[in-house]
Amino acid sequence: MQGVIFDIKHYAIHDGPGIRQTIFFKGCALGCWWCHNPESRSHEPFTYQKKEKIDGREVVVKETVGKRYSVNELLKIIEKDMVFFEESGGGVTFSGGEPLQQYDFLLKVLKACKKRDIHTCLDTTGLAQQDKMAEIAKYTDHFLYDIKHMDSEQHRKYTGVNNEAILENLRYLDSIGKNIWIRYVLVPGINDDEGNLINLLAFLKELKHVNNINLLPYHKIGSHKYHRFGLEYKMNGVQEPTAERIEEVSRLFSNAGFEVSIGG
Repeated sequence: MQGVIFDIKHYAIHDGPGIRQTIFFKGCALGCWWCHNPESRSHEPFTYQKKEKIDGREVVVKETVGKRYSVNELLKIIEKDMVFFEESGGGVTFSGGEPLQQYDFLLKVLKACKKRDIHTCLDTTGLAQQDKMAEIAKYTDHFLYDIKHMDSEQHRKYTGVNNEAILENLRYLDSIGKNIWIRYVLVPGINDDEGNLINLLAFLKELKHVNNINLLPYHKIGSHKYHRFGLEYKMNGVQEPTAERIEEVSRLFSNAGFEVSIGG
């Protein structure tokens, strides 16, 4: 069995506790307008052409996004960073894309990590059948759980899917006592209005094991990728949130008793 990975980041400090290795899976069922990794959406590797300057000359080179790995090949890469995991209380984080789109491969890698006592973290949109989420949860120590929007129709508009299963899976993970940090990309004019934030806050306060919120201000850093990969960019005209607005939203959640971190 093989999985398709499009990036591996070493010494990550924002993707869970301690120093981590973050492995990015290709494939995602959501099409978030503000996604800064649009190359992750398709499941299969693809090759594109780009222009580079070599010795003062402009040349066209081919680059492939995505590479196939066996479970053992990926474990060998993970194990190279174990000394950093052990010293910092870190481990490996599976991100994407959406790792749950490669459910069978992800499950095998998680099981292999647990046999080696490697701390595991899943950065997820939460869109999956609950029986699959339950099986994944057995071998996952920590969840970074992405919430996009509280209104289901608005969620469908901006991501392509509604949010019912996403919120229900979050309730389920909380009910079995999993460690969960919420990740929320703050996007002006889309999900930063007071009504949506109040609904999010009310929902999270019902949960028993969610105390941390990672507030991620929307940025335009990945916008050039849409042109590079021939994808439609829908965020023209959307500005990055101001420092004042970020502080206001952070204060809203911290005043409600949540530990808030910004960026990452």
